[in-house]
Amino acid sequence: MGPFALALDTKNSFAASDASGRKMDNLQMVPKKFFASVNSGEEKPFDFLRILFEGVIAGGTAGVVVETALYPIDTIKTRLQETRGGGQIALKGLYSGLAGNLAGVLPASAIFVGVYEPAKQKLLKMLPENLSAVAHLTAGALGGIAASFVRVPTEVIKQRMQTRQFASAPDAVRLIVSKEGFKGLYAGYGSFLLRDLPFDAIQFCIYEQLRIGYKLAAKRDLNDPENAVIGAFAGALTGAITTPLDVIKTRLMVQGSANQYKGIVDCVRIIVAEEGAPALLKGIGPRVLWIGIGGSIFFGVLERTKRYLEQNRPDNAALKQD
Repeated sequence: MGPFALALDTKNSFAASDASGRKMDNLQMVPKKFFASVNSGEEKPFDFLRILFEGVIAGGTAGVVVETALYPIDTIKTRLQETRGGGQIALKGLYSGLAGNLAGVLPASAIFVGVYEPAKQKLLKMLPENLSAVAHLTAGALGGIAASFVRVPTEVIKQRMQTRQFASAPDAVRLIVSKEGFKGLYAGYGSFLLRDLPFDAIQFCIYEQLRIGYKLAAKRDLNDPENAVIGAFAGALTGAITTPLDVIKTRLMVQGSANQYKGIVDCVRIIVAEEGAPALLKGIGPRVLWIGIGGSIFFGVLERTKRYLEQNRPDNAALKQD
């Protein structure tokens, strides 16, 4: 197909009347879209509160399920990244800090999807169809920023417990604040944003674009296994790309009051000088495995929960009774 595709606009096609009053439909030339897009047809009113509520529930559910299932892999990844040189890692206590982490993952995941879904749908309505990827990238970044205020303290406590610096989450919070001040809970915040904003934006954009493309090809909605496979691919690819950023974030978060790294640039310089550039890819195997499987579980649970909530809306329930 050439750079233009013929499309029949059933809503806005104009009619030309001849002398006898007959009307003729007119075909329009429309530009070929550079990103996958789906025209949903009938425009529905934008219900911000409903989208926000369903996003919060679906996001919180998906976050808790995936974190519980894959926490040991994340612990191994963290210990690999934290170990300097060729040191051995311990395989005991792989669930250290899970309970405290879930207390942060639940609101963080709820906030992320609660911001992402309404932002995505609003941007898709505002932007041309061929810029749907921009809407997904932007919504992912906005969700990441909103969730970071909960995610970062959760991540700091989790990783300090995974590296066996503290015995419990309450102890971790108390001792971090007493020794490093409140800002200690936000150690590595800049590196966290450096990693998570592009990660969230890229992962959700890849996922959404692949789903749209698959829907167009299959001419139907996706089932749960298909959503899970697409989520796994998007997660694994994004996880591999952002591994160096994850290593930097981990080193800054677990250094505590020692302050061996003065910032992101200094952290990179010291790692490369002392351990070589390949050290920036430490933990890439567990990370890709963890995020790939996690993407499969997260997006599978997310779509299933969203569909359940949609089917059980009061207006839909009333229609079913009728």
